[in-house]
Amino acid sequence: MVNARDEIETDFLSRDGSPAVEWVISDHLIPYPEAIAAMEAHVNAIAAGTAGERVWLLEHPPVYTAGTSARREDLVEPERFPVYETGRGGQFTYHGPGQRVAYVMLDLKRRRQDVRAYVAALEAWIIATLWQFHVRGERREDRVGVWVRRPDRGETAEDKIAAIGIRVRRWVTFHGISLNVEPDLSHFSGIVPCGVKDHGVTSLVDLGLPLTMEDVDSVMRTEFEKIFGPTTAITP
Repeated sequence: MVNARDEIETDFLSRDGSPAVEWVISDHLIPYPEAIAAMEAHVNAIAAGTAGERVWLLEHPPVYTAGTSARREDLVEPERFPVYETGRGGQFTYHGPGQRVAYVMLDLKRRRQDVRAYVAALEAWIIATLWQFHVRGERREDRVGVWVRRPDRGETAEDKIAAIGIRVRRWVTFHGISLNVEPDLSHFSGIVPCGVKDHGVTSLVDLGLPLTMEDVDSVMRTEFEKIFGPTTAITP
């Protein structure tokens, strides 16, 4: 069930000795429109050569977002939370408290100009992070994201634990990943997450791991550096 992306080389280290990637963690909920505006501005600055690469970790208030492939029928409860159309790839997803969102702003001209391999590298980052908590995350041939098998519910049962949706402009990446640490999983019922009806959604806490966001952030940073290179912490 693991797909061909496993065969893709996921080394995305800088090829030109660029400065360390800025590692930013916001400790309060950031409204979605505010975050998108800030991310867009920073991406434009990276493309113009006036800002450094950045990973921004944050949480949003409850919101549904529609990617470029979103189908209106997958928005089951349109009045439940604010709904925003966004330029990232993918379909509908949910963001909210207890979910670690990582907006990844990298200049692929300095690294590797291969979007397919970049998505595989993001998946590898999530999978390596989960493995440090003894959770086996897996890729799927027909579904972007990271999945966890649930043998307690049947031989083929599995849930999504992390979503990926990206955009690339002038070879600078933005949007990124969301990893479910301890969100309210009932909030996903207002959409068909990523257009997948036959599987559920889970989180680290739902899997019996009472982890804090700080626990997860620390491991995410370590595993990110193995694939993308060094980071430097800066204040939001």
